[in-house]
Amino acid sequence: MTGMTTDAELRELTVGTGAGGEQLGTDMVLNIGPQHPSTHGVLRLRLVLDGERVVSAEPIVGYMHRGAEKLFEVRDYRQIIVLANRHDWLSAFANELGVVLAVERLMGMEVPERATWLRMALAELNRVLNHLMFLGSYPLEIGAITPMFYAFRERETLQAVLEEVSGGRIHYMFNRVGGLKEEVPAGWTGRARTAIGEVRRRMPDLDRLIRRNEIFLARTVGVGVLSAAQAAAFGASGPVARASGLDLDLRRDEPYLAYDQLEVPVVTRTAGDCHSRFEVLLDQAYVSLDLAEQCLDQVDRLTGPVNTRLPKVLKAPEGHTYAWTENPLGINGYYLVSRGEKTPWRLKLRTASYANVQALATLLPGCLVPDLIAILGSMFFVVGDIDK
Repeated sequence: MTGMTTDAELRELTVGTGAGGEQLGTDMVLNIGPQHPSTHGVLRLRLVLDGERVVSAEPIVGYMHRGAEKLFEVRDYRQIIVLANRHDWLSAFANELGVVLAVERLMGMEVPERATWLRMALAELNRVLNHLMFLGSYPLEIGAITPMFYAFRERETLQAVLEEVSGGRIHYMFNRVGGLKEEVPAGWTGRARTAIGEVRRRMPDLDRLIRRNEIFLARTVGVGVLSAAQAAAFGASGPVARASGLDLDLRRDEPYLAYDQLEVPVVTRTAGDCHSRFEVLLDQAYVSLDLAEQCLDQVDRLTGPVNTRLPKVLKAPEGHTYAWTENPLGINGYYLVSRGEKTPWRLKLRTASYANVQALATLLPGCLVPDLIAILGSMFFVVGDIDK
């Protein structure tokens, strides 16, 4: 070598250039993660960048995998509930509900009517809690700190209601095969209705602060557009799919519990961008508050037990069944196979976050690095729900 750098060596040394003229450099491969901040769990993204523009993106999952489905196979039908409510820690009540619905369906079990309406009321309150977390954390991820304080003020009001009824703030463990753990405390429905009223009255504070905020609009409108066809192809569901125009909600279209007795408004948008996903989440919180109140009205009209007397050893008959629910983040499916024993032979989870996060491979290419977090946060996923 004479100290001169050859063309070939220059091509290897120059990384990420290529703004006009001859392409001198190579694309940069950048790993974001695996780390926890701003990703709702330990997620890794493998990006190929050309300068600041994303050429391709590959979500790499599995860093939080705890083998929940395998653990279900060595725990009885009472014990699996404690595992099921943890994979999406923001939707614990809904997760428990899906498992017990599958077991009850396989056993052909009728649940007391009062338990059904209480389940729906609690599921809708849990949905609002889930949405409030994202309504606070999503603006935080792109630089807006204040919405988090408003969101947590409302969360604490509803957390107190759920903590009173179940004893838990995150993992409620209140569902049981055949109904609920126990009757709600005296006067609880009135206190729950008061909490709903407070949250409904104060929600516009959060709404006015962020929905039409100029900076928030600049960061989210037209960014990360997911078309209805792409959302359907990836199996996306929940707020992510409805923001792209997919008008699908199991509570209305495949009703379970007693949702067929309610008018369930389905919030949709057509733009499919980050702002649409945020708006759908925000407007759904209002809808769920209304639905929870309607369910509490029904609970007050009903008397009777909230659970079914079960044998000491609970065994599901041999067979298989599939139950699915409209969880806060989308459609969760529970495929249960029984060999007639006290433990499931197989319980396969189809989680909303796992399907939704796949769309990042389509959403991120073409965007700039600063938009990456805006798109990532708008997909509203929990990594434990992806990895299970």
